[in-house]
Amino acid sequence: MGRATHLYAIAIGSNRRHIRHGRPAGVVEAAIGRLDAEYSLFDASPIILNKAVGGAGRDFANAVALVESDLEPAEMLDALKGVERDFGRRRGRRWGERVLDLDLVAWDGGRFVTRRLTIPHPRLAQRDFVIGPLAAIAPGWRIDGSLTPRHLASRLGKRRRAS
Repeated sequence: MGRATHLYAIAIGSNRRHIRHGRPAGVVEAAIGRLDAEYSLFDASPIILNKAVGGAGRDFANAVALVESDLEPAEMLDALKGVERDFGRRRGRRWGERVLDLDLVAWDGGRFVTRRLTIPHPRLAQRDFVIGPLAAIAPGWRIDGSLTPRHLASRLGKRRRAS
């Protein structure tokens, strides 16, 4: 009997040029292509451009891809870190510039917690640059209990208006 297939939401970000893929939006587009080639791409959001947060420096291009894979979460994390390395990502400052950042933000298996990985992503509800694209392609997906990307996006919008 084969392994179960899982659906993963992967946040994709870039704020540094790549020698082959060009500007950050081109890097994100190439990363979506790579995910499509290696996994079964279910859907991908439009690429958005937004201001850097923290000490990240340059502005970001971001998107979210939904992929199907028979990999378990820890294996998927390792595979995504390999893709980042292939794109030239090197360990450095935590919030520094990066050619490619791939984060597992949700999966169809519910809550998953280890020392290396927490799904759903612990800061998912505060990241408009992830929630917006995820809501565009999977607005009703139950992320954690009854919360959906549509709910989380609405909450973020209310917080922004109140500040």
